[in-house]
Amino acid sequence: MAENPQLTGLAPMHPGEWLREVTLPALALTKAEIARRLGVSRQTLYDILDEKQPVTPAMALRLGRLFGNSATFWVNLQRDHDLRILEARMAQELAAIERIAPVEAA
Repeated sequence: MAENPQLTGLAPMHPGEWLREVTLPALALTKAEIARRLGVSRQTLYDILDEKQPVTPAMALRLGRLFGNSATFWVNLQRDHDLRILEARMAQELAAIERIAPVEAA
């Protein structure tokens, strides 16, 4: 995965962190009200905010609708988080994979 040099060393952001640190503080609504509007339990919302649960495509659709942005934004945050975490965990395994040289056209 290509790294943005400005992000080097930064931990990947879970969508729950974005919600907790950026989105929710800007609103004059309680977490219970946000959960109600999303049609999910408070526990589900708290689990996402605590980064214990991923943002699923269904939740991304709900969040996109609620906040007026796209489900793609939320899915991409989750995907990028998951890839960066997994890439770090698999670093040695990935380093051991020998690349295949591109085939030259005749």
